[in-house]
Amino acid sequence: MTFAPNALPGVIRTRLAIAVSLFAPLLAVMPAAPASAADLLQVYRDAQANDAQFASARSQLLATREKLPQGRAGLLPQISGSVGASRTNIDQSVPVVANRFFNNNNWALQLTQPLFRWDRWETYKQGELAALAGEVSFRQAELDLITRSSQAYFDVLTAQDNLYLAGAQKKAIGEQLAQAKRNFEVGTATITDTNDAQARYDLATSTEIAAQSALEVARANLQQITGKPVDELLGLRPEAAIPGPQPADVNAWAAQAEATNPQVGLAGYNLETAQREASKAKSGHLPSVDLVASYGFTNSTGMATQQVNIASRNNNGQIGVQLTLPIYSGGQIQSRVRETLALADKAASDLEFARRTAAQSARQSYSGVSNGIAQVKALEAAEHSAQSAVESNQLGYEVGVRINIDVLNAEAQLFQTRANLAKARYDTIMNGLRLKASTGVLQEDDVVQINTLLTSSPGALYKLPAPAQAGARAPASPRAAVERRGTRREAVATSAPRT
Repeated sequence: MTFAPNALPGVIRTRLAIAVSLFAPLLAVMPAAPASAADLLQVYRDAQANDAQFASARSQLLATREKLPQGRAGLLPQISGSVGASRTNIDQSVPVVANRFFNNNNWALQLTQPLFRWDRWETYKQGELAALAGEVSFRQAELDLITRSSQAYFDVLTAQDNLYLAGAQKKAIGEQLAQAKRNFEVGTATITDTNDAQARYDLATSTEIAAQSALEVARANLQQITGKPVDELLGLRPEAAIPGPQPADVNAWAAQAEATNPQVGLAGYNLETAQREASKAKSGHLPSVDLVASYGFTNSTGMATQQVNIASRNNNGQIGVQLTLPIYSGGQIQSRVRETLALADKAASDLEFARRTAAQSARQSYSGVSNGIAQVKALEAAEHSAQSAVESNQLGYEVGVRINIDVLNAEAQLFQTRANLAKARYDTIMNGLRLKASTGVLQEDDVVQINTLLTSSPGALYKLPAPAQAGARAPASPRAAVERRGTRREAVATSAPRT
């Protein structure tokens, strides 16, 4: 049995032609993903290796780790040594007395062991805190790297989607423009339809140019993070189920953020450091006790007179305890104490602010995920409705109950809905990452999980059906349209009521 498209009923052939006109533009502008298209995990690992901001954080971590041995050094013995040599010549004005000279060589070692220095003890504890704070700061840099690289990745996908949709819309409007011109030439449409389509086509061209520019900017931003040029990226599978937050309790997430957010931890270390700085300032009123020991050697030679030469060697050593008691410093210590106490109060306020900010960030991200999932479902339904509206308006335009501007508006609504749907999916995923980042639990495994939602199939985002192979039907004349309205107008008007 041979299939003949022309043998189908008129309505079916018309709907097949509409399907071709709807989806052929997207298929024409949607490029096939190359085999070398990068995924999110690859982009993240490239960022780990090449991102300058992350490299800076890594170097900062190595630097802050040195605060611990530096602080410990103040509690350990301090040993110093010295070596000296000198020659003394004495010229006599009395001729009968010979000139004299003396040579001196010496060396010495000195050891100082702090026995009680409260300021140095606090400096040592501050070094411990600085090293811990450095680890927390680096953890924050790791979280930022995941969110920054992921955001840049999805920004490129958004820009790609916008460019593809702009090209598809331009092509669809171009076909509508060509049809309007043909209808005008045969007298079945007015010049208004052509002008409307031409205006929309020019606007679509401008939108496509802007989308191309936005894509170049997004790729440049991603390249700045990864250090590598960006070509194609894997897109999101249309059937991908975006996971919701677990547990599904916003208060639990907020409480965890207050406890484990890296910025909260950093603020806590800053508060303890400020408190120890105040304690160190108060130690200016306390005495300091040091164990002091020294050992030295001196060798002296010379000529005292013509008949007498001098040679001597001396060894000396001493050990003792040295106590230093501050008496008066002009009020500097009291002023320093007041300053450090005020800074400690500031650090306490900063800690409270960090807790509130972390909780608010968690609540906002949680809301973004839950509402985003609902928005995605609503936009999926809106996409289906917009697609049906385009089909109905094109069919109505053919039978004369719709005008060209109705078709153009319906197509514009469809493409805008698809763009909004794609953006909602990306934003929901990003809010999920930010939610975990706000609690400090975000890690590479979360990137791997998102990576499973990606696909290399071109056009998968738009769930395009296979276009039917049917030729477009020529526009009906007004007389023929009127004759067919009795059997088709009711169905068209019911499926797409005109507002």
